Amino acid sequence: QVQLVESGGGLVQAGGSLRLSCVASGRTVSSVDMGWYRQAPGQEREFVAVISWTGGTTDYADSVKGRFTVSRDNAKNAVYLQMNSLQPEDTAIYYCKTTLNSTPYWGQGTQVTVSS
Repeated sequence: QVQLVESGGGLVQAGGSLRLSCVASGRTVSSVDMGWYRQAPGQEREFVAVISWTGGTTDYADSVKGRFTVSRDNAKNAVYLQMNSLQPEDTAIYYCKTTLNSTPYWGQGTQVTVSS
C-alpha cells in the first residue's frame, strides 16, 4: 500500500500563486504516473494534471493549461503542482492520486481557496 499526503493549500487572492506538494510513503511511486484532481463544492471530482513516471510527459485540463505546472522528484517520492494566476473558480479541494497494481490511491486532499 501507499499513503499520499498533500500540503500547501491555503487562501490566496485572485492572481496569486500556490505550490501544492504530495509526498508518498509506504512504497515508492517513482515508476508510476501521478495525477492531481480537484473537487469544488457541489461538483464532481475532476482531472487537473498528470505526470508520467519519468517526468517527461505531462497533461493538463484545458482550464488550467498555461497556469499550472506539474512536476515530480522521484528521489523524494513526491509530486508537485505549481499554480499561478489563480482564479476564484480554482477554489476546490485538491487531491493527488496514483495507481499501483490496478489499485487507485488518493490523498486526503488540501483545500485551496481563491478570493476575488
